[in-house]
Amino acid sequence: MSVDTAGNGASDELYSLLIPLQGARLLLPRTCVVEVLRNELAPDEAPAEDWLMGRVAWNGLTVPVISFERLAGLGSALPGPRTRIALVRALDGRLPGCFGVLTEGFPQLIRVNRQVLSPHDPHPWPADGPVLCQVRMINELPLLPDLDRIEELLSERL
Repeated sequence: MSVDTAGNGASDELYSLLIPLQGARLLLPRTCVVEVLRNELAPDEAPAEDWLMGRVAWNGLTVPVISFERLAGLGSALPGPRTRIALVRALDGRLPGCFGVLTEGFPQLIRVNRQVLSPHDPHPWPADGPVLCQVRMINELPLLPDLDRIEELLSERL
């Protein structure tokens, strides 16, 4: 994990976001999250999958919103009073701009470096699933999502 933030050599720190879910957290680089919105979700009448929660209007786009917990088989999280939508930048061009992930509150900005991050995978995740791996970060065990796989699944279902 080497990021040049000042233009004068590699740094060992990466600004990241811990995104709260129901019963888990995601860890994403800060640059992947475009914005965090209030939950103004417009549910799809007949969703293609139970993890497709609906859509939200943002900057002239209609953005699909997912439940990461449902997609990863971690439970059946439902929106509640603290629910927000983290807009995640689409990386490969299959989706227009971004997609939304339901969160339980606001993401927490943190600095990640090699001293606080280590592998932690008590069980392997399916190769075709939305989780790359789980890591240990001091007292947290966040999941690293496979954004390419999530975009692929979304583009196939939409």
